Amino acid sequence: MKYHEMEKSEIEQSLNTNVSNGLSSKIVENRRKKFGWNELSEGEKQSAILLFFSQFKDFMVLVLLGATLVSGLLGEYIDAIAIMAIVFLNGILGFFQERKAEKSLQALKSLSAPQILVMRNSVWEKTDSREAVPGDIIKFASGDKIGADVRILSANNLEIEESALTGESIPSVKTTHPIVGSNPTLGDLSNMAFMGTMVTRGNGLGVVTATGMSTAMGKIADMIQSVNALITPLQRKLEQLGKILITVALVLTLLVVVAGIYHGHDAYTMFLAGVSLAVAAIPEGLPAIVTVALSLGVQRMIRKNAIVRKLPAVETLGCASVICSDKTGTMTQNKMTVTHLWSSGKTRDMTLVEDPTDKWTTDNEMKQLLTFGVLCNNSNIKVREEEVVVDGDPTEAALLMAAYQAGIQQNILRQQFLIEKEYPFDSSRKMMSVIVKDNHGKRFVVTKGAPDVLIEKSESILWNGKQRLLNGQLIKEVESAVDGLAGEALRTIAVAYKPLQGNALPQREHEVEKGLTFIGLQGMIDPPRPEVKKAVEECKEAGIKTVMITGDHVATACAIAKQLGILKEDDFVMDGQSLNKLTVEQLEEKVGHISVFARVTPEHKLKIVTALQNQGHIVAMTGDGVNDAPAIKAADIGIAMGITGTDVAKEASSLILLDDNFATIKAAIKEGRNIYENIRKFIRYLLASNVGEILVMLFAMLMSLPLPLVPIQILWVNLVTDGLPAMALGLDQPEENVMKRKPRHPKEGVFSRGLGWKIISRGFLIGIVTLIAFIVVYYRDMSNLPYAQTIAFATLVLAQLIHVFDCRSEISVFSRNPFGNKYLVAAVVSSLALLLVVIYVPALQPIFHTVPIILSDWLLVIGMSAIPTFLLAGTFIFRKKSNM
Repeated sequence: MKYHEMEKSEIEQSLNTNVSNGLSSKIVENRRKKFGWNELSEGEKQSAILLFFSQFKDFMVLVLLGATLVSGLLGEYIDAIAIMAIVFLNGILGFFQERKAEKSLQALKSLSAPQILVMRNSVWEKTDSREAVPGDIIKFASGDKIGADVRILSANNLEIEESALTGESIPSVKTTHPIVGSNPTLGDLSNMAFMGTMVTRGNGLGVVTATGMSTAMGKIADMIQSVNALITPLQRKLEQLGKILITVALVLTLLVVVAGIYHGHDAYTMFLAGVSLAVAAIPEGLPAIVTVALSLGVQRMIRKNAIVRKLPAVETLGCASVICSDKTGTMTQNKMTVTHLWSSGKTRDMTLVEDPTDKWTTDNEMKQLLTFGVLCNNSNIKVREEEVVVDGDPTEAALLMAAYQAGIQQNILRQQFLIEKEYPFDSSRKMMSVIVKDNHGKRFVVTKGAPDVLIEKSESILWNGKQRLLNGQLIKEVESAVDGLAGEALRTIAVAYKPLQGNALPQREHEVEKGLTFIGLQGMIDPPRPEVKKAVEECKEAGIKTVMITGDHVATACAIAKQLGILKEDDFVMDGQSLNKLTVEQLEEKVGHISVFARVTPEHKLKIVTALQNQGHIVAMTGDGVNDAPAIKAADIGIAMGITGTDVAKEASSLILLDDNFATIKAAIKEGRNIYENIRKFIRYLLASNVGEILVMLFAMLMSLPLPLVPIQILWVNLVTDGLPAMALGLDQPEENVMKRKPRHPKEGVFSRGLGWKIISRGFLIGIVTLIAFIVVYYRDMSNLPYAQTIAFATLVLAQLIHVFDCRSEISVFSRNPFGNKYLVAAVVSSLALLLVVIYVPALQPIFHTVPIILSDWLLVIGMSAIPTFLLAGTFIFRKKSNM
């Protein structure tokens, strides 16, 4: 259908819809069955079966399976079946890890999906764009992402950026009139809006004409279907590290095999032992476990109202050294309330109004100030039973409530005045205007916005019922009033008007927003969120500086910043005008001492981010508007508001705050630090365990000893100790001092802060004590090799299970409650139970080549197992005491 050629009535008839009422729920349900969900089909995903079999494609696993097959053919059926069972169990564990990671990432994708404002059952409601169906009536405004293909029915200074479809970098100006022509291109269809494009200016209303794969975007879906796998810098480093570790493990394993054969061991036995050791020692699953840890951490962050859109941000959060945050709604409650009015040199305290019949509410200028605040307003006030509810922007809601409090009702004003045209608020203009016509046919402009901007746009002022020329003295009166209100931490909104002559509607803002008559000011307050002050203090302790960025007046910003502990005595404040005069290089010299930027535009944010980054800072920047997107994208951690944020801002961000709360940023940074530390913990645990396994075999062969572990035992150690305990470390809670450390340097290696030494030293000791336990028991009775091997088997497993508690802390095993991680305790108990099962269950003893251990030898096993952890922990205590 060529909807771009149709008139409004034809479109309604063709799509069987109604612009005034929208579609009913029943019609929506029927159309969804017919047209499906409004989403682009994705390429085929790997099936669960293929994902499971992919767990066995590793070269060393295939070699082991081949060797096991040979073992079976030679009659070693028990060993062959047992090894294959363990490999199968490992495959199941890997399958569920990857499946969980995949589902977690898919959940993140759905959480960050764009939303639309749609008319359903005569009521406007917000819903996911995937729920749109042809015939839906939707609204869109600056910053919104168009959720489907739409025929525009109403356009108010509407411009849409369509470069993804048309290649044109300049936003397309939209109209509503039909377009008739032969084969117009997408760029020619100025009365259409297309799925995936962004509204950059104005607002509009339209009807959905196509969804899903039927949209213009859907028709070229092959170009955008390739979904790149999310991989973080840490994962990339670990993949490279894994290749090095594989090489080292293979060389050492080969050395074990050669040494064993050289000292008279059977070649086949040594080959199978070597392959088993390689499978156990090679950390091929390290990147996968990191993905799972990241996913688990991201899920925890969601529960704390922070959605991570880009996984690398999780790592970067731990490096953040500066948070540049908006004030309104993020540091404050975003519950604006008008407390003071100013007009003609008089200030009225709205908090004292109890009765709309109070004398001052009949003051024409005050009444006009409140009335025009209602007319130049996109919010709606509703009285439900005894409750008054306002839907819309908090600032506009405050203006409506102030008028309502004074007895001025929005529904009555809408009967008396018609809004003919709107010039939406623009953060660069800092004002909004409407053209209004009253019942007598008189037309005039009403403008509201920042006081300093409206003063510049005004030629006169309403003063004691008369229009006076706005001279220097009166300007000082207004500025003094603004300063007085700002000094009480009030945000000020100015209101002005201008009568219009003639019937032609001006098309551009600059034509109407000049020669205005200034009426007065409305002062409102947005109190700080109670939890923000503590969050700012915790950030300071963590070496993170908080910088407030706001469009508000300097005095207002300073008052709130002092309350929150952001602005100290030695700190500086800079306004937008001063910022304009500085180059980025000049700003760099001062930015480190500035805690508050006031009266700034979104464009200034990019300059601030650049200056801070040039000084070596890792910057987190918040934003919600279209113009914030460049700064959000340029920041190391771009943070968008989930409630007030536009789709453009969310698209540019790497983190979305569901509650628009500064304290959530602090919580996200804390969680980000913890995720990184947890990854370091299980890297430390896995590699130290692997070092121990290799060294016990290597030293035994070099000393011409029998094999301390048989192949099946090596694989069982790998399954029992590497799986559940390593995953449980990824669920560890943050250490108490995690937010008292300085931010991590972004170039810091994963083995920094002594991690490499801890891995080698603990791994060496694990290998040594296992070998000592084996030698002691073996030389006590050389005829009972299986018993000595069982002792070594138990010592190795127990040493690793004790060591896992040491990995929870950067300092010492004694610095944390060992029962603080219930998942880890459960994992260790489970692993210990599996160890005891294969030692004491008679049916399993022939399979695992084990024999029961007597009680007195358990003292040897436990004593030796504790040495790697407690010996080094003891040296820490000694050093600590010597430093006191």
